[in-house]
Amino acid sequence: MVDHGPGARVLAGGTDVVPWLRDEAIAPTALIDIKSIPDLHLITDLDGSLHLGALVTFSDLLASPHVVARYPILVEMGHLVASAGIRNRATLVGNICSAVPSCDAGPVLLAYGAAVHVVGPEGRRDVSIADWFEGPRATALQADEIVAGLTVHAPSEPHGAAFAKLARYEGEDLAQANLAVVMAETHRYRVAFGAVGPTPRRANSIEQLLDGHPLEEDKIVAAQQLVADEISPITDLRATKEYREHMCRVMLGRGLRAAASRLAGAGPPYPARLV
Repeated sequence: MVDHGPGARVLAGGTDVVPWLRDEAIAPTALIDIKSIPDLHLITDLDGSLHLGALVTFSDLLASPHVVARYPILVEMGHLVASAGIRNRATLVGNICSAVPSCDAGPVLLAYGAAVHVVGPEGRRDVSIADWFEGPRATALQADEIVAGLTVHAPSEPHGAAFAKLARYEGEDLAQANLAVVMAETHRYRVAFGAVGPTPRRANSIEQLLDGHPLEEDKIVAAQQLVADEISPITDLRATKEYREHMCRVMLGRGLRAAASRLAGAGPPYPARLV
């Protein structure tokens, strides 16, 4: 094994690393291309959970019959990532390793309770996705570690789900806000927002309000009133904080209704554009 030193960077899809090189934002001593490692391309079912290797692209997700059948919210999210050309190269793991606040995978993986599998000199360790994001472009990954893959845990009971992404136009654009909702048959809810805070985050107060209750309009309205307590949007070139907050309330209502109707066997088919 060749030791490339602490300045080396791993190259998977390259959709973030290559622009950073172009803009001289990074200057690694070496680029280590891992695309020829077969196991990192695998999509497998392990005891009812979905394991995704570090090289699984968004296009791989969209083309997987197992993902389409069992984890359609991943497909709904994947359809809204950038363009077809980017989806062909960009990896799901790379999306969370870049850890930009607007990453599309973050809210979905939080709603599904994913685990990130990290390997390094001390062996393997698993990091809950809830502990993964530490700040903008900052994660729990140490300098001498790489991510080998992740495992997605869907609810064991039947569930409906929805992903919504607010963007300025249809096509290759970063999220102004995004949202994932998972609603189980037993009236258990998972709600996560992205692009409206330093990191993607679960909406704990909204989940607590909804848990154990059928989804009725008064509960949706009450949940929307809690949005401002769960997010901390900013004003930037793409949207004002007030617009983001308003649209998060709209997206939450649409996401909850879509998840409930899908659970009942109706509603918009996956994938859909909810905003």
